[in-house]
Amino acid sequence: MAARTPEEIRTSIQANRRALGVSMEHLQQEIEVLTDWRGQLVARQKQVVIGAAVAGFVIGGGIAAFGGLFRRKR
Repeated sequence: MAARTPEEIRTSIQANRRALGVSMEHLQQEIEVLTDWRGQLVARQKQVVIGAAVAGFVIGGGIAAFGGLFRRKR
C-alpha cells in the first residue's frame, strides 16, 4: 500500500464529499417522488374511483345485510 501525500488525501476527501452530495440529492428526489401520494392518486385516478365504488358497495351491502338480520328476528 503506497503512502499518500496530504494533498492526495485532501483531494480524495473533497471528491468523496462531492459524490456524497450528488448521491444525497438523487436520494432526496427519489423520496419526493415516492412520497407524493397526491401525484400517485392523480396518476391512478380511474383505479382509485373504481376501488372506492367497490368498497362502498361492499360496505353498504354488509350494513344492509347486518340490518336485515335484526329485522328478521322480530
